[in-house]
Amino acid sequence: MRVATIDIGTNSVLLLVAERRDGATAAVLERATITRLGRGVDRTRAFDPAAVEATLACLGDYAQEIRRAGVARVDVVGTSAMRDARGGEDFRDRAAALLGVAPRVISGHEEAELTFAGALSGLEIQGSALVFDLGGGSTELIRGSVDAGSATLASALSVDVGSVRMTERCLASDPPSADEIAEVRRTTRALLDAALTSLGSPGPDAQLVGVAGTVTTLAAFALGVAPYDAARIHGARISAGEIARSTRELAAIPVAQRRAIPTIEPKRADVIVAGAIITEEILAWSRPFTRGDLLVSDRGVRWGLAARLLEGSTSRESAP
Repeated sequence: MRVATIDIGTNSVLLLVAERRDGATAAVLERATITRLGRGVDRTRAFDPAAVEATLACLGDYAQEIRRAGVARVDVVGTSAMRDARGGEDFRDRAAALLGVAPRVISGHEEAELTFAGALSGLEIQGSALVFDLGGGSTELIRGSVDAGSATLASALSVDVGSVRMTERCLASDPPSADEIAEVRRTTRALLDAALTSLGSPGPDAQLVGVAGTVTTLAAFALGVAPYDAARIHGARISAGEIARSTRELAAIPVAQRRAIPTIEPKRADVIVAGAIITEEILAWSRPFTRGDLLVSDRGVRWGLAARLLEGSTSRESAP
């Protein structure tokens, strides 16, 4: 049986068509499209009409891919932007007409469960883990452990720092000024320090795992992986020094030059600096209780959701 999952995020829309092979979830097809649905949501708390149309066009394309793949079950979820924006009913109705199933806005807790399970799939980890999912509007911090391949979530927290949100709030210059960069750092550090009390320490030797487009893009940039190859990125280890170097290099050049870099998706070029700064700050913040390097995951919500569908723990079924 094949299943399809779609994760509608603040910055991008991700599609996974998967099936079970040798007892594990395996990708049949993956797609990622930057539509910036969350553009302006931090300021207006409403969707930008152009971003809505771009996202719906993407979902229409994905619906055709799903039909061609012969999928039996479909689930579509929305995260930060869809939680924050007013007036999403029309968007969900139009998306449902395209996909045959309405997107559902998942809670922060469900997002954490799906992210933790999805991000750790296919990685060789044993013991404590701290996963961060750096999105466009927010960053999820998820603490848990892995025992004999089974991931158990202990606690999770969402903080309002993301690549799109921090770009819109802080980075007005091109390239950004030192003061603007410092403001992203200050905001991120303050929210991370406040989060630690609620999240709890994962222990003295937890593995830090980063997931989502900012982190995978930074890994591709640091390692020179172009064109993008998920097999080389998933499970890659990146040092704090490599992240700091990448941040400096990207922040020193204007958006037009970033768009020309083979390892940077052109539509991500304007927000990658804020994302890189946030990533660098998370590594510095986590240093007392993690191993010091960053393990990169190319997976996340869509993988956790696909595993759930394949295990039959949801009754959602559709053949769009």
